[in-house]
Amino acid sequence: MCFSATADLVAGCGIAAVGVACVARTRRAVDLPMVALPLILGVHQIVESLVWRSGGGTGPATVAWAAIALPLLAVWVPVGVLCVAPPDARRRLMIPLVAGIATAAVLSARLASHGVTAEIRGHTVGYAVSLPAPEVLVAGYLLATIGALLLSGDRILHILGILVTVGAATCWALWEAEFVSTWCAFAAVCSLVMYAWVRGRSVSPVAPRTFVEG
Repeated sequence: MCFSATADLVAGCGIAAVGVACVARTRRAVDLPMVALPLILGVHQIVESLVWRSGGGTGPATVAWAAIALPLLAVWVPVGVLCVAPPDARRRLMIPLVAGIATAAVLSARLASHGVTAEIRGHTVGYAVSLPAPEVLVAGYLLATIGALLLSGDRILHILGILVTVGAATCWALWEAEFVSTWCAFAAVCSLVMYAWVRGRSVSPVAPRTFVEG
């Protein structure tokens, strides 16, 4: 989320461009779910710019924003991490994956049955979704997304998990105060971290040279 329609649109285009660069640089099909994450985040910001321009409400842009933010990311992140994780980390990553699938199922059902409403609150957008046991769902969502990154067994993804944790806490505090929404800035930083990760993955090791005397 950003603090205005223009900020969301500009940030979304920039983050999506980084996402396109990540996808273009990847050499392994198994990496695609993970490297496509900045592209999804960029599209998400662009969708919210439409929520701003429509004045909130319950329109298609609001529904699309909620569908990406809630059930999609709850499954996409742990699946993407699982695809790129080293073998010794895959067993423990089943925990955030199961949590993500269960959380996404409940969130999808509630969005389908109760819908979602967006409200412009100064420099922030508030989204209202009717959820049963919200504390449990939030815990499951955080375990699926942030937990997967922290348990990935990959140094850069672990750093990304820490950044997301700090960013989410900061943005939540500012959003609760209805001061300003700053998630787009953290999303941009996270996207650059992902690009660095992709560059590291795309560097092929140099084959050793063999010298033959003759």
